[in-house]
Amino acid sequence: MLFNSIDFVLFLPIVIIGYFLLNAKYRWVLLLSASYYFYASWKLEYIVLILFSTGVDYFCGLQMQKRENKKQKRPFLILSILSNLGLLFGFKYWNFFTESANDLLSSLDIVTNIPLFNVLLPVGISFYTFQTLSYSIDVYKGEQKAERHLGYFALYVSFFPQLVAGPIERYSKLAPQLKAKHSFDYENLKNGLRLILFGLFTKMVVADNLAPFVDEIYAHSELYNSSSILLGMVFYSFQIYCDFFGYSLIAIGSALIMGIRLMNNFNSPYLSRNIADFWQRWHISLSTWFRDYLFFPMGGSRSKTFRRIFNIFTVFIVSGLWHGANYTFLFWGLIFALAYLLEKGLNRMLKPKKVKAFSVVHILLALKTFTIVTLAWVFFRSPSIGDAFTLLGDLLGNFSVDNFVNISTLSLCVFGSFILIDLLLFNKRYDSWIGKQHFAIRWASYFALLFAIISFSGVEEIPFIYFQF
Repeated sequence: MLFNSIDFVLFLPIVIIGYFLLNAKYRWVLLLSASYYFYASWKLEYIVLILFSTGVDYFCGLQMQKRENKKQKRPFLILSILSNLGLLFGFKYWNFFTESANDLLSSLDIVTNIPLFNVLLPVGISFYTFQTLSYSIDVYKGEQKAERHLGYFALYVSFFPQLVAGPIERYSKLAPQLKAKHSFDYENLKNGLRLILFGLFTKMVVADNLAPFVDEIYAHSELYNSSSILLGMVFYSFQIYCDFFGYSLIAIGSALIMGIRLMNNFNSPYLSRNIADFWQRWHISLSTWFRDYLFFPMGGSRSKTFRRIFNIFTVFIVSGLWHGANYTFLFWGLIFALAYLLEKGLNRMLKPKKVKAFSVVHILLALKTFTIVTLAWVFFRSPSIGDAFTLLGDLLGNFSVDNFVNISTLSLCVFGSFILIDLLLFNKRYDSWIGKQHFAIRWASYFALLFAIISFSGVEEIPFIYFQF
């Protein structure tokens, strides 16, 4: 079930009405049933994977709670990690490593044929396994008490607004809200609907209208000149941003109507001054997960120089691999690691002063960051590293601006949307920003967004990009 579908338009109000009509003591039953239905509507069989992950981590949490020290807890932490990463490896990475191994052995004239695991990737598996892993690690470290109520724990793992593409929530933040006795609140309803409306706009009007042009450029870059290819690259930067940003807003808005506050996942990332700033503003729930559960445990930035560089490379490469089983994602992570380290080194040498927001220096730095990120997205979007270099070669080898004017209308639409999304909302969220505007501006904005969704959205329901991860 997609957020941008008629099914969800019918599903969400039914769940919300039932939620507030039910006694607070039984709401978890409704939300858990709705969450499982939401996931099973995609592929019924894969509900078993969520049940398995939930059962293992629930058991491991209780067992760790009974133990007095980390040595006694460690076997259950290892069981939790191996179970969740085993699911990920089996369904997401087995074919990647198997094909790589077969190719390597074949190059050495060793005849082998390790079998492939040809199944459909379970939607959201990278998200809910990381969410439940954070719980197990926190219980192991003594930062979180184990949940004894299986129903509430299962709901934490599968809460439908953020089940398939985040935000990746921590147990200490989400679970108390799932247990709280929320009353209907008009402000929550109003702000939740605002976020859903704006999220549908960014997804269905901006991202989905960019998709056909981007797909054509990446599929047949040899047929286009430099200006078209460059626009295709820039358009993909906006497509993936508006697609994922839109999903996050709908998720946050859907939960907010019920009084449950999910974390913000984006904060004007394309106005970042540098790569470090970008990763504090892009997919925040994932970047903070890697910071807290991988980077810091390895020693973080307090280690010696070589170790610090190793830690940074590890985090970015693992982050790339998290997104997909392809060398393109590893290369994408490598680009960010190199850019991050280069900027850190230059900052230590030059010791630049603080930059005021929207000053000339800020704009130039943001353009520099956007250029790096856009180049990195080429590898993220391309089927293979060879395809990515082919596109970049066509960009440099077929210089022309003949078709630039022909797609100027689409360009204005994109950059106009960017001004609306990022410049006006810099360090703000749409619901809080629009709530402070004059009555006429508010309703003009609502009608404009609704008109755009109705007028410029396609009939086809285009899945969210991050569903594949």
